[in-house]
Amino acid sequence: MADEPLSPLPGAREGRDPARAIKRGPSRVPPEEVAANQRDRLFDALVHTVALKGYANATVSDICRAAGVTRPAFYALFAGKEDALIATYRHGTDLLLTLMERAYLAEPAWRDGARAALRVMLQVLAELPAFATVAVVEIDAAGPLARAERARLLRRFDRFFAEAPRAADLPMPEELVETIVGGIYATVYRYVAAGRVEQLPTLLPTLSYFTLVPFVGREEAALELDDAPTGSAGAKAADCRITA
Repeated sequence: MADEPLSPLPGAREGRDPARAIKRGPSRVPPEEVAANQRDRLFDALVHTVALKGYANATVSDICRAAGVTRPAFYALFAGKEDALIATYRHGTDLLLTLMERAYLAEPAWRDGARAALRVMLQVLAELPAFATVAVVEIDAAGPLARAERARLLRRFDRFFAEAPRAADLPMPEELVETIVGGIYATVYRYVAAGRVEQLPTLLPTLSYFTLVPFVGREEAALELDDAPTGSAGAKAADCRITA
């Protein structure tokens, strides 16, 4: 059975997207449907507001205004701004990891799957700069609970290394995967913080080399550096675009 389409990542739409407006009339919308609608609008509004103003300067009122949702409705869903950010981050990164895993599992060989997962991550972040800003940079400003959530996310990338081959001529310390994931994150962070989100897909050859070399050796991994960047606008968009 084909994979079911995913909902858009937070920030893919405007909070006040007219298509999601709850229509008034004699037919009463179930409360759970109203809450889900408001939550999704608040996810989008939070991403756009925090990306624009920064987490420290964004207020709950700003987020509610951008979503077209009242403050009482906000507090019925979230304990506060930090709780809303963590929920948005968790929802968005869950969707991103699902897209990456689909790309990874679609390839027959580990090397190709690892590269495919990286490609999807870089392209999705490049296509959603507001989400990239919030999920990569602004999460740092939200306090220890948010940073702990980020640490848990990074450990979830271990799944992409479970089937990695082992190069006999290279040492394999226990911290290797953590170091690789941390290095990729630091590079992505640097680009996003510098306002170079649209350039993220050009990192694919370098990050692929960095990821592969401990497992396949330098010569084999160096083939990645010969590849032209594959993340120009629209490239392989069908592989990772999220349906609305």
